[in-house]
Amino acid sequence: MNTYSENIQYAMGLCTLGNILVASSEKGICAIFLGDDGEALMNELRTAYPRARLTDQQHTMQSLMEKVVTFIDTPETGVTFDLDIRGTDFQQRVWQALIAIPTGEIRTYQQIATALGDAEAVRAVAGACAANVLAVAVPCHRVVRKDGSLSGYRWGIERKRQLLDQEARA
Repeated sequence: MNTYSENIQYAMGLCTLGNILVASSEKGICAIFLGDDGEALMNELRTAYPRARLTDQQHTMQSLMEKVVTFIDTPETGVTFDLDIRGTDFQQRVWQALIAIPTGEIRTYQQIATALGDAEAVRAVAGACAANVLAVAVPCHRVVRKDGSLSGYRWGIERKRQLLDQEARA
């Protein structure tokens, strides 16, 4: 009996931000994880998709991996690959607001909450950012505290700083 709900392919590699894991469903890229340790990235993928059959497709996903790495290095080119963005309705609204932030610009959690019509939803916006599994493609790194300081980033504050500095130079 097959207990898997779907098949997800993945590949791991290196980019300017460290280790990267890219995972794809039939609809598109469903996860981009960044980190210092490949096994930790695999654990994140297993946690994000506990009922999926995960298949290492290092060679067949090479072209897709290259597109993601190119996007990380030159975000002003935009996303050139399909995304499979999953989340609650609220998370989807937050993530679409993040995708709409132009490269090189930032917003506060408060600005995002207000733009969504609920100025009191600052913590919920932060929670949606923390739940994002599509590093850089859904640019939660472009969201900062009200005072402009950097706060939590799933893949580390230094990576967030590096991404923002890189985008400011683009």
